[in-house]
Amino acid sequence: PGLVFGRMTGWGQDSALAQTAGHDLNYISLSGALWYASNPGDAPLTPATLVGDIGGGAMYLVAGMLAGLLRAKTSGVGTVVDAAIYDGSAHMMNLLMSIRQAGGFGETRGQNLLDGPHWSRSYACADGGYMTVQCLEPKFYAQFLSLMGLAEDAEFKHQFDTSTWPVLTARLAGIFAAQPRAHWAALFDGTDACVAPVLSPDEALKHPMNARGTWVEQDGVLQAAPAPRFDHSPAWQPTAPPERGQDSSNILAELGLIKEDPR
Repeated sequence: PGLVFGRMTGWGQDSALAQTAGHDLNYISLSGALWYASNPGDAPLTPATLVGDIGGGAMYLVAGMLAGLLRAKTSGVGTVVDAAIYDGSAHMMNLLMSIRQAGGFGETRGQNLLDGPHWSRSYACADGGYMTVQCLEPKFYAQFLSLMGLAEDAEFKHQFDTSTWPVLTARLAGIFAAQPRAHWAALFDGTDACVAPVLSPDEALKHPMNARGTWVEQDGVLQAAPAPRFDHSPAWQPTAPPERGQDSSNILAELGLIKEDPR
């Protein structure tokens, strides 16, 4: 009675599509989570499972399991955790829904506070690299304009005037396209302008931020360290990837389902 089961599915344990096949992209499209994943007029971009399988699925499963275990510990009563990727990906939209309620987000792509402004998007650089800009707060926006040499430009004065966003986006696109990514990364490094280069995992491994040991390469395998971190835990050291099934006997023995191998 105190056992906690975790069950992760795409469509949930009980729904009209519960017995229907699907994949990450299908779940987040039907839940509404994919709606804003494009520029105006473009088809929504397929995100790399971070929104559905990992965010709406695995992370919600973990949260549900932890909540179930805490309940079982205090009450002796277990539970079945029904973690549907469809549900989790929709739930992650609630921050945008609160912005929408306040009038900052609507259904039309490209006209919202986070997906429309010239100060909230990615720009291509001269060498094919990209820079991200998201200086939402006026004080950060002011610093961005200063570093870009646009502080006195009248067109950029009205940050939240939606009618100017397309024109200003085009202007910034031309400016960023004139220099390689390294130029812009050096210009904005360590500032509060909220600008950062778009790095591949291999580039992130070599970036100074990786002094935290976030990315580690061991035996030719690149992987990210566990997160979040705890102040009482030692620094994480990766081990060699396990062989499939090598820990099965130990796990079953720990659960009391088989006798532990005396060897």
